[in-house]
Amino acid sequence: MIAFLGQGRMGVPMARRLVAAGHQVRTWRRGTGVTAATAVDGAELVITMLSDPAAVLEVLTAALPGLAPGTTVVEMSTIGPEAVRELRGLLPPSVALVDAPVLGSVGPATDGTLTLLVGGLAGGLTGGPAGASEAGLGDDEAARCREVLSVFGSVVELGPLGSGAAMKIAVMSALVPAQVLLAETLAYAAAHGVDRDALIDVLSRTPLGPLAERLRVPSPETRYSLAHALKDLELATWNGVPPTASTIGTARSVLREAQAAGLGERDLTAIAGHVAATAPGEPDTAKTAPAHATGSAPATGSAPATGSATATGSATTAGSAATTGPAAATGSGAATGSGAAPVSRAVPLNLAAIPATNGAYSHAVRVGDMLYISGQAAFDERGDVVGEGSMAAQAEHVFQVISRILADQGATFGDVAFIRTYLTDMDDRLEYGKVRRKYITGTPPASTTVEVSRLFMPGLLLEVDLIVALPSPGR
Repeated sequence: MIAFLGQGRMGVPMARRLVAAGHQVRTWRRGTGVTAATAVDGAELVITMLSDPAAVLEVLTAALPGLAPGTTVVEMSTIGPEAVRELRGLLPPSVALVDAPVLGSVGPATDGTLTLLVGGLAGGLTGGPAGASEAGLGDDEAARCREVLSVFGSVVELGPLGSGAAMKIAVMSALVPAQVLLAETLAYAAAHGVDRDALIDVLSRTPLGPLAERLRVPSPETRYSLAHALKDLELATWNGVPPTASTIGTARSVLREAQAAGLGERDLTAIAGHVAATAPGEPDTAKTAPAHATGSAPATGSAPATGSATATGSATTAGSAATTGPAAATGSGAATGSGAAPVSRAVPLNLAAIPATNGAYSHAVRVGDMLYISGQAAFDERGDVVGEGSMAAQAEHVFQVISRILADQGATFGDVAFIRTYLTDMDDRLEYGKVRRKYITGTPPASTTVEVSRLFMPGLLLEVDLIVALPSPGR
């Protein structure tokens, strides 16, 4: 039996292909009341197709009690090689792990024409410490895995565990910035009177042709969401490269602005309309694709507006995502004058790798070399409280989220200038302090801790906001 964890845009057609091929399949999605451990109980093969590294680690942690010795986990999400190594450390040695992220979107997933980038069938561990290894599958298990994966498309075996994940990020770090570059090319052409269709006809004669054709008429259906493209580029950063000191970093900044404008759940091709709408000058609107900035925001309505907590703890701005994002309020991406490039001092940041906001605030705002992080609380991507009743569990979740925001901007906890904590019970401060000291070491930053009567969501025990002095690119 195959357990398929994740029934989103890609998971649904992929699971259907397995059923059509004659496999017994048990599907699982969030919010059904069925635990991940129950879903994988009795499965010989467990496939994960989830949104990001945090989701994969969370779901497979919950699934651990149901994973029997001899089970093979095939991780097909895009999570990067670092998360694959972390996942290998999470799973017991008796459970085999294969990474097999895919190239292709909903159409190829439906047709069975995906390209699968596979690592781990032959053993070994990409990027691990010297002497680290991971036992490969036996011949029978590997053959069984290849047979199942072939249902989805072409299988490309790349080497040891993590090599598939690394290859996927390498490929997307070329394709996504190229899509952003073409969007800027179309905006330039429109501003200078170049016919849009004629430009795409010419580009179709170059190696950029297939990507240019995707922008001829931006897809009304979300095949590869802008938010997922941003997440893939966030995974493409590596140590020593400042967040804006590369082509990838520049493309990430453009995608962040588009996500803040409410385009996160639109197809990546919507980036053309966004770039055209925020370009300087007077573009030829007859030849420029509309921005459609009213597309549905990724927030589910239950994600709280954590940035609005007050000293009384009565912040209650959670609710349905009725706004199109903070970009309009901050002016990011708005043209500032005739022929001038867009200028914004306040740049909203919304990360795909952490639970989405409800559209009424941003995860953080960067102003020059300062970063202002909104109040972070312990809730997941569904808006459910994490670690209800446990200060230690909630604090750990909050600091993990903060660490991702800091890492996204090339910062660490050592760059925190000020931290403010709201506790619903000051008697919990010692338990909170134990967790905080794991992350904030050495001389502490400026700090305020206050007790509040309540926070915006029942069950929350704390909320933390910060001010960060970002390191210079040369640090």
